[in-house]
Amino acid sequence: MEPSAGVIARLGIAQTLAWGSTYYLPAMLATPMARDLGVTPPTVFAAFSVALIVSALIGPSAGRLIDRTGGRSVLVATSLIFALGLAGLGLAQGAVSLFAAWLVLGVGMGAGLYEAAFATLVVLYGNRSRVAITGITLIAGFASTVGWPLSTFMEAHIGWRGACFAWAALHLTVGLLLNVSMPRGMVSGGARMRGSATAQDQPNPPASDSQPLASFALAFVFAATWFISTAMAAHLPRLLQAGGATVATAVMVGALIGPAQVGARILEFGLLRKIHPLLSARIAAALHPIGALAFGLVGAPAAALFGVLHGAGNGILTIAKGTLPLVIFGPTGYGHRQGVLMVPARVAQALAPWLFGVCLDAFGVNALWLSSLLGVAAIVMLMAIQEVDRPLATSA
Repeated sequence: MEPSAGVIARLGIAQTLAWGSTYYLPAMLATPMARDLGVTPPTVFAAFSVALIVSALIGPSAGRLIDRTGGRSVLVATSLIFALGLAGLGLAQGAVSLFAAWLVLGVGMGAGLYEAAFATLVVLYGNRSRVAITGITLIAGFASTVGWPLSTFMEAHIGWRGACFAWAALHLTVGLLLNVSMPRGMVSGGARMRGSATAQDQPNPPASDSQPLASFALAFVFAATWFISTAMAAHLPRLLQAGGATVATAVMVGALIGPAQVGARILEFGLLRKIHPLLSARIAAALHPIGALAFGLVGAPAAALFGVLHGAGNGILTIAKGTLPLVIFGPTGYGHRQGVLMVPARVAQALAPWLFGVCLDAFGVNALWLSSLLGVAAIVMLMAIQEVDRPLATSA
């Protein structure tokens, strides 16, 4: 069964909504939210970090449920959970209700973001999911481009509470309809599909039998790269200024990140899909350290190069988080395994803004040593994983 363009488009739009209304929400609404609730902005981000921890704990169970029943029912449920959490956020009256709302949103994030979408595709298409995974990340790569301006616009016209209610309404209408329209992906059908694809797409037994350290290596790679991505998302402008760039340059470089990510994903969709996902992941993991080295040596004139390389690497690595577990371990039990592999990444993601911020305050631009060393360590781990002869089908 070949990936359906309609399924990719619907799931991609639903993911754009999910990311824009959760992960990218605090950046625009934390300050007015904190002011109205009588707490500090760091308290709002602490509640968001708690949601990320909750999402890490929920991920494996959500993945196992998708393996057993298909993704449609799980994704439909997350539309309702997102709406409930956002409505609760809009009704919050203090720190306790703020944290309670983000706890609910954490459940939705653990069962309704990329990992769940990737697992849904694997149930539907098995080893033919690489193109579909790339397609979803291409669409949802614009989540911040859509989410940040929309949240800002709504906050300016209807307040931050109205913005939360509006996002909740979008989940109850657009998000729910998109997820309800997904194929059911029944277990029996998925099993037949995987069985029929076994001879063609899975010539070897699962790689987990022959690579006992592969799970550890991938978990480390995902944690390291998500730490880097989240740290840069939180601190890139201040980091660039610490390295000698002006405020205008820092803003310009920040604006390059999104297009660089999308451009790299287009490259992955075209040229790089002909090579093994491990090779493209190794190349992508090297881009942040290379860009950091250039910025460290040259300073402000290399700021744009650093931003483009970091964004491109991050764009491809987002796809790798979906394709590497599939090509290394195969589609059986993909959802649960993906959830388990992403637990350290979610924890690293929750810690990254605080920890990298401490390093930036203490060491200035030399904080890049931390992110660069993590990138190099990720490359080493990726080199330790054997290239399994289990090519992913690439036809669209």
